[in-house]
Amino acid sequence: MPYHRLEVFKKAYALALELHRVSRKFPKSEQYELAQQLRKSTKSIPANIAEGMGKQESKADVRRFMRIAVGSCDESRVWLEFAKDLGYISAAEHDKYDRRYREIGRMLQGIIKRYGGSSI
Repeated sequence: MPYHRLEVFKKAYALALELHRVSRKFPKSEQYELAQQLRKSTKSIPANIAEGMGKQESKADVRRFMRIAVGSCDESRVWLEFAKDLGYISAAEHDKYDRRYREIGRMLQGIIKRYGGSSI
C-alpha cells in the first residue's frame, strides 16, 4: 500500500505540521534547541513511514523503518514533556499531543506485527 494512503501516515504528518507551527511560538532562545529537536523528531515519523513503505525490499526493511518511527514517537513525547515543564505548552495541550503519539505508536506496532515482527 502506498504510504500516503496509510491512516498512520496521515495522522503522523498532520501532527508534525501542527507541532511545527506550535514550536514556532516557543521563545527565541529555544528555536535552535528544544523547538528544533521537536520539529526534527516529529517529522522523522512520517518520513520513516514513507521510506519503509516505499522500499519494501523485505519485510525486515518495513519493520526496521517502523521501529525507527516508534522511537521518534517516544522522542517527540520527551520533547513535549520538556515543553510542558518549561511552560511553552499547557498540561492540556501536552496530554492531547501525548495521546495522539501513543495512538500513532500503537498503529506502528500493528504494522510491525503485520510484517512478521513482534511488538516492542
